[in-house]
Amino acid sequence: MSYRICRRCIMDTTASDIAFDGDGNCNYCSEVLRSSARHDVTDPAERQLRLEAFVAEVKAAGRGKPYDCIMGVSGGIDSSWALAKAVELGIRPLAVHMDNGWNSELAQNNIANLIRGLRVDLHTHVIDWEEYRQLMQAFFDADVIDVEILYDNAMLAVNYREAARRGLRHILAGSNTATEGIRFPPGWTWLKFDRRNIEAIGKGGGVRLRTFPAISTLAYLWYRAVRRIRWISFLDLLDYNKNEALDVLERDYGYKRYPYKHYESVFTRFYQGFILPTKFGVDKRRVHLSALVASGQMTRDEALRLAEGIAYPSAEALVEDKKYFTKKMGWTSDDLDRYIARPEKPHSAYPSERRRWDALASTYRRVAVR
Repeated sequence: MSYRICRRCIMDTTASDIAFDGDGNCNYCSEVLRSSARHDVTDPAERQLRLEAFVAEVKAAGRGKPYDCIMGVSGGIDSSWALAKAVELGIRPLAVHMDNGWNSELAQNNIANLIRGLRVDLHTHVIDWEEYRQLMQAFFDADVIDVEILYDNAMLAVNYREAARRGLRHILAGSNTATEGIRFPPGWTWLKFDRRNIEAIGKGGGVRLRTFPAISTLAYLWYRAVRRIRWISFLDLLDYNKNEALDVLERDYGYKRYPYKHYESVFTRFYQGFILPTKFGVDKRRVHLSALVASGQMTRDEALRLAEGIAYPSAEALVEDKKYFTKKMGWTSDDLDRYIARPEKPHSAYPSERRRWDALASTYRRVAVR
């Protein structure tokens, strides 16, 4: 397909399965708008009743316990706003942070200010850095795209384990449709619950999981079906406007903004801003900004402007992150160049839980329809 870009959002033909209707609008934003029309509660009174019922449910489940729920915090806007709103609504959360050694100083300050301002308890799980670095190296050597599955899988595991350990039934997350409604195209990410894939790629690099808190498809099913722990996209219950939330967090908690989504992590910033576009031809800004366009929080012209040029505040900032990344990983600049130059390999080249996950998802959808 020759290059083409959606007329409504900024998704383009870098997404392998993109399709356009007669008006030039793509399937990505069309899917979100159709889903929103079916499921969004637009009546303020009805939305408030739904929120109050959920808050009552969470409080009832936490009665007699030190906390009502688990809430993961990264220092990013979504999780920070979710935590602030939960406390405002009278929920007693235990904030949980997964530290993989790549936190930016700004993220650490944002978390500290928020925890102090909200007066909530924080549990931080610190990953063994050397084991994590070796796993990252194995993923780089394998030339697979989703190096971030390591953080995402560990984060999910830490949150579910902490909920189970404390007998809590709810994990309230900052995941939401307003800023994350556009799905990622095929090949841009991998199954986040694929412990088998992590183990196989790690083993190929001579690394075995010792302390890494991985979660598998079956473990997720056990948490959901047996322990009855629910992962809730909490912000979808609220009227979430990102810019308004940022204004309040800055005013009340000394929050500092990041230039792009998920840039609270130095590695995520380098991965999304340099590795993905340079090695894999993937620009995640298109997905993140298109979600804001689809939810009416940004104009298409604004999104196009923000997607111009490199995904960094400046070329100088990219140079600094290259230096930081190579030093922390023990690489030379030549090592980085050779990695970028090598062709991509699929995650499916390694043992995986993808078929099991897809089969379970298919079964769930059939049961849910009945």
